[in-house]
Amino acid sequence: MAQEDGSATRRFDAQEAFGHLKRICAIGPRISTTDGMLKQQQYIRQHFKPLKAEVTLQRFSATNPLVDPRRFNEPAPQLELANMIVRLRPQAKQRLLFCCHYDTRPYPDRDRRNPQGTFIGANDGASGVAVLCELGRHLASLDGPYGIDMVFFDGEEFVYVDQRDPMFLGSTHFANEYVRRKENFRYVYAVLIDMVGDANLQIFFERNSLMYAPRLTRSIWGVAQRLKVREFIAKEKYKISDDHLPLNSIARIPTCDIIDFDFPTPRSKNAFWHTEKDTIENCSAESLGKVGKVLLQWTLEMQALNVAPAER
Repeated sequence: MAQEDGSATRRFDAQEAFGHLKRICAIGPRISTTDGMLKQQQYIRQHFKPLKAEVTLQRFSATNPLVDPRRFNEPAPQLELANMIVRLRPQAKQRLLFCCHYDTRPYPDRDRRNPQGTFIGANDGASGVAVLCELGRHLASLDGPYGIDMVFFDGEEFVYVDQRDPMFLGSTHFANEYVRRKENFRYVYAVLIDMVGDANLQIFFERNSLMYAPRLTRSIWGVAQRLKVREFIAKEKYKISDDHLPLNSIARIPTCDIIDFDFPTPRSKNAFWHTEKDTIENCSAESLGKVGKVLLQWTLEMQALNVAPAER
């Protein structure tokens, strides 16, 4: 497929992505192991079913954070969590991976007025799912040498007590399984998206991404520059611990984190992050559209390249 042909016929629909965000938020909190999470899994499965995607749950166990382990003379009770894996053109041995987390923080613990209130996670949770749902609609019919996987990580922040409960449970399990199973396919690159719905979008280079996957990171920002998506700012800012770390350090998959950690503005000190104000009203269809537009064009160009430049 010629790059210009793909660009001319494929348009990431920002309003469609925002529709996904609204419907996901209408479920309510999507905390790991809850009915809200089960409803979201059903929503994602129903979305990808007409696209002829292969959808599976990668189940794994985690310690129940609501039970004090000191009460037991044996291992603490376990809960079952699940990553959701969507595979497009599963026969392809060289693959690109797009991922996000789809669980929400149990509480808005940074909310000064109501830290035990309801956390919807429109930006920190639903925005990534919304972009991948709309992106998948385009990539399902995209030809080229690379197959596409999308993974929705569970347990990214199954955290009831800071500094006690571990994060990145799903991505860590996924990375370990990728190494253990010695799959007959290879992930060439992975792209993580997180908190991309901010109405005042500003996405800087994330420092761990530049350290682990500099070619990948700079190539995505290069696409944004050519598309004149100025919200991708080619300057370093934050060094963030996120789901891309297990993919890089354990699975050895060069992975970039696309994240706007300033929510809502660079001067706000993350005012809406992990608060009750992380709602639909503080997100933007335009922001989802700009991220999706860049990722769609980047994928089109990767499929046209045939061979990815090596990171290591």
